[in-house]
Amino acid sequence: MRIWAVANQKGGVGKTTSTLTAGALLAARGKRVLLVDLDPHASLTAYLGHDPDAVAASVYDVLQSRIPLAEVSRPSMIENLWLLPASPALATLDRQFGTRQGGGIMLKRALASVRDDFDYVLMDCPPTLGILMINALAAGDFLLIPVQAEFLALKGLERMIRTLAMISRAREALPYLIVPTLYDKRTRASREALEFLQHHYSTQLWELVIPVDTQFRDASKLGLPLTAMNPQARGVLAFAALLDTVLAMEDEAAERASLMRVRYG
Repeated sequence: MRIWAVANQKGGVGKTTSTLTAGALLAARGKRVLLVDLDPHASLTAYLGHDPDAVAASVYDVLQSRIPLAEVSRPSMIENLWLLPASPALATLDRQFGTRQGGGIMLKRALASVRDDFDYVLMDCPPTLGILMINALAAGDFLLIPVQAEFLALKGLERMIRTLAMISRAREALPYLIVPTLYDKRTRASREALEFLQHHYSTQLWELVIPVDTQFRDASKLGLPLTAMNPQARGVLAFAALLDTVLAMEDEAAERASLMRVRYG
């Protein structure tokens, strides 16, 4: 089971859209996918048709060790795609667990219990650094950092990179890829922001972009990923290219690890 976090310390950059679309594309390729909504605003949960204020149980209960994760996750209307919903109670976890020993690996332990049930887990993270994001980064094998192609979003990226440096003191370095999102080549602001990313983050920057696509908004009104409404939409095709890149990166990493084991036992 591979675990990907989708995070940036700024809202409105496309984290939920990235999580849902990448997850739906993996599901369409026959992979069993669990989407984990870690944001107290519960946008992913609401998108998939659940009222965050009315769910019987959520990831909050899992992190509190009240209910096993397998009993809280639920299938979506998309084949192979499951959801671990969020609820507003998640906002209280920093106060409850911020200083508790082991508080940063609660999610990692919970996900271990369903390792044989899913091929991929994608986590939609909140935009603030706290116990929820720390849990996601501790549990993840890979990190996607969506960055809206505009200068205010670059500040969130800078904070995210500093957070990764902090987390790397407690675990091995977490591989990551910066993904330019909401790119509009017609605007000077988008073009200049992309040039900044290419100049300052070239080694960790995806070579393509996720363009602005109003069909994502149309799909959200139906409670469906755009992959189900229009699999040939330009936004879907861009995410499919991103998915191919990430899977290739993982294959290369696995091959390197295998060679290291053969060489050094």
